[in-house]
This record gives sequence, structure tokens and C-alpha cells, in this order.
Amino acid sequence: MKTGNLINITKKIVLILRKLFKYFIFIAGIIAIIAIILSFTSLPFWGYYWLGTSALTEECSPDHIIVMGGSAMPGKSGLIRTFYAAEIAEKYPEVNIIIALPGDIKDDKSSLNLMKKELVIRNIPSHRIAFENIGKNTRFQVLEIKKIIPDNQAHIIIVTSPEHMRRAILAFKKVGYQNVGGLPAFEDVHDFDLVFEDKDLGGKNKFLPEIGDNIKIRYQFWKHLEYEIIFTREIIALGYYKLKGWI
Repeated sequence: MKTGNLINITKKIVLILRKLFKYFIFIAGIIAIIAIILSFTSLPFWGYYWLGTSALTEECSPDHIIVMGGSAMPGKSGLIRTFYAAEIAEKYPEVNIIIALPGDIKDDKSSLNLMKKELVIRNIPSHRIAFENIGKNTRFQVLEIKKIIPDNQAHIIIVTSPEHMRRAILAFKKVGYQNVGGLPAFEDVHDFDLVFEDKDLGGKNKFLPEIGDNIKIRYQFWKHLEYEIIFTREIIALGYYKLKGWI
């Protein structure tokens, strides 16, 4: 190939890449603007709420309580899931709990043993707590739990984060379980007033806007951005599981 032709081809490729980059920046900008606008509405919360509640059925007395492992312990999702698991376990004192989280059962400092200790602290006897410590994602965990609980008619309550609830319930139903309920581990809202007077706190720059009474800017906007990311990730995960035939 002649040098002149190679240079022309290179220039064309560079022009195409520049156009693609401009389109990418334009689309990314549009998405960012939409995300910011939505953060000032209640839609991100309702999307998050839908993930946590849309697959739920009426609660009935369970045969098993399954706590789906979250982050490492101590961690936000692990702690809140054990909190809810302890509540439902106290309600049904004859029902055993299975913690589904990969880890070393013999290691007292492993996350699954720390989750067990958290349940014991909350007055759940250790003899009621068992482990599924092999599965490394939701599908894997469901298949391993199927070996522990082969009865498709068993009543199961899943405790997991709200964004994970729909996928978890559908994954359990996919392997044959007929009676699957859930307890989404929603965070509670503040039960105290967060409004304050900016002038009472002092400060130097008088040109900055006062934010003491603006809860939307201080908290809701950022929380809703987080909900949007969580919702988008989970919708992609649901789509992947659907294409794989796991739900």
C-alpha cells in the first residue's frame, strides 16, 4: 500500500473517531441532564421501591428464612440485612435461617460468621443459623440452596436489599420453588428535623446561598442520583439474567 493511501485512510479513521466521540459526549450530556432533572422528582425512589416490592406476595408462615449475603461485614448491606433477618426470625421462632454468602466457615472473622454473630447479638440462637457458603452470585447461591432445600413446596422468605429483591425472588422461582416471599431491607427515613438557620452557624462567604432549610439540595438530590445508578445497574442485571434463562 502506498504511503499516500495509508495517510488518507488514517485521516478518515481519525475523522470517524472524532465524530463518534462527539456523539458519545452529546449522548452522555443528554443522559446527565435527564439524570439531574429526575433527581429533583420522586421517580428515582419509586423505581427503587418497585425493585423491592414488585415481586412480593402475601406473607405466610415460612419454612426457611434465606439471608442473601451483601457486602463484607461490617458493611451497610450486611448489617441491615441481618437486622431485618433478626426481626423476621423473632416473629417465627421455630424457623431456621440460612446465610447465603461465600466464605470460610472455620474462620471466625469471615463475613458469614460475622453475620451469624450479628444475628446472635440480636437474640437469635446460633443453632438456628446455617450457611450456604459456596455460591458467588445470585444464580449460584440459588442452585446451592436448592441442594439444601429440595422441596419445591417449601415456603421461603428471602431477606435482601430492595434493589436485589425482584431478581432474587425470580431466580428462586426459576429453579422450581412455588412459595417464595421476601422482606426487602429498606432504610428508615430520618425521624428528626434537619432544618437549621445558616446565620446561627457563622461562616465567611455571605454570597453563597443559604441551605439550612433546603433538604432537597442537601440530601434528596444526591440520594436520588444514587437510586438512579442502583436502578440502572439492576435493570441491566435483570436483563442479563433473563437472557441467560436464570429468571
